[in-house]
Amino acid sequence: MTYDLIVIGSGPGGYVCAIRAAQLGLKTAVVEKDPTFGGTCLNVGCIPSKALLHASHMFEEAAHGLAPLGVMVDPPRLDLAAMMKHKDDTVGANVNGVAFLFRKHKIESFRGVGRLKGAGRVAVVGPDGAVQTLETKNIVLATGSAVAPLRDASGAEIAVDEKLILSSTGALALAKTPKRLVVVGAGVIGLELGSVWRRLGAEVIAIEYLDRILPGFDLEIAARFQKILEKQGFDFRLASKVTGVRREGTGKAERAVVSYSSVDGATSDTVEADAVLIATGRVPFTQGLGLEDAGVALERGRIVIDEGFATNVPGVYAIGDVVRGPMLAHKAEDEGIAVAEILAGQAGHVNYGVIPSVVYTMPEVAAVGMTEEEAKSRGIEVTIGKFPFTANGRARAMRATDGFVKIIADTATDRVLGVHIVGAAAGELIAEAAVLMEFSGSAEDLARTCHAHPTLSEAMREAAFAVAKRAIHM
Repeated sequence: MTYDLIVIGSGPGGYVCAIRAAQLGLKTAVVEKDPTFGGTCLNVGCIPSKALLHASHMFEEAAHGLAPLGVMVDPPRLDLAAMMKHKDDTVGANVNGVAFLFRKHKIESFRGVGRLKGAGRVAVVGPDGAVQTLETKNIVLATGSAVAPLRDASGAEIAVDEKLILSSTGALALAKTPKRLVVVGAGVIGLELGSVWRRLGAEVIAIEYLDRILPGFDLEIAARFQKILEKQGFDFRLASKVTGVRREGTGKAERAVVSYSSVDGATSDTVEADAVLIATGRVPFTQGLGLEDAGVALERGRIVIDEGFATNVPGVYAIGDVVRGPMLAHKAEDEGIAVAEILAGQAGHVNYGVIPSVVYTMPEVAAVGMTEEEAKSRGIEVTIGKFPFTANGRARAMRATDGFVKIIADTATDRVLGVHIVGAAAGELIAEAAVLMEFSGSAEDLARTCHAHPTLSEAMREAAFAVAKRAIHM
């Protein structure tokens, strides 16, 4: 049997690609190496982390946020096993949902490691070692990413055991709250998982190589967010690099000692921890795919593709974390839809200038488009409008006044180039900005759009008013 398309990997990019291809009439199969569908995102990434972020936020609200609203409760007690069950149930519902969608769209699935075996052929090595060869017209590589290793001062990789020294996977499955958690890296993953365990009682120390948190986000937004997190209890050691992690003690008394120094080498120190989370980023997962034998070109570990997602090998395409661009599930989904449409003879396209990014802490951080620094580095003269949530009636009613909205517009045309938010529900509010920017909208367009009152979204409109220096409520 010959397929029109075989997708290797069933994460957000892979399963969405397969479903869209099937909708378009292509006979489609998926190869997945793990026992469940959904990839990192659904199993040990986006979905379980958001389940714990929500649950831990509810715990903290019960402890500190309800009394000012007149809701009096006994001090809450943590049942971590029940919280983890909520996380596992959420993951199960999502991965089972993907399996249902595959059946609905008559997508065949094969368990095992997929490997390219020449033109139009994929070898699947099953869990038992048996090899099955599949024939196909096209192949899409959607194998995602893996945790980036951390190396000590000697260049040796620091071993992760998921008990004392953790990746994000282990940090989602701790059996008890550590008294002190050291997070290596102050990016999205480190701050989200650090927030979970801080809310549940851990002292959290974040060590970051750069002199700022949230690399890639607007600097002003990141600086405000850092102050908010410090107020919540985060301890940041910026412009610092980890030089080693050693173990001390045995059994229940075992602890980690993290050595670190300033980036310039002027100072050094150590800190003990009950757990260490390595959150220094992710790298493309391309092992075992047979890329070298097939002649697929790579650049800095990523698969090289053209504007149509095609590799240099005819009939082989790639999407998601294994190719250029941000490692985001929704970016992979967009690429999956686009490549399926291209293979079906349509005009698939992804607008990389309008891909949102969200940090699901409390408050949230969300961004789409250019940062202020990026716009200025390109020589674009910009006008900026900002509006604080302290001046928003709904935010006051919710006791969620931390943060602000920042809109960056081209001074010459008023076209919105970027929107950045730190505040409650920022991840939802950013969608309005993405729609506006997809249609090349201006700040004036947003300012003249009626928003329901009272809502947090009014802060978006007020920031748009502020671009023209005519905000109403400040």
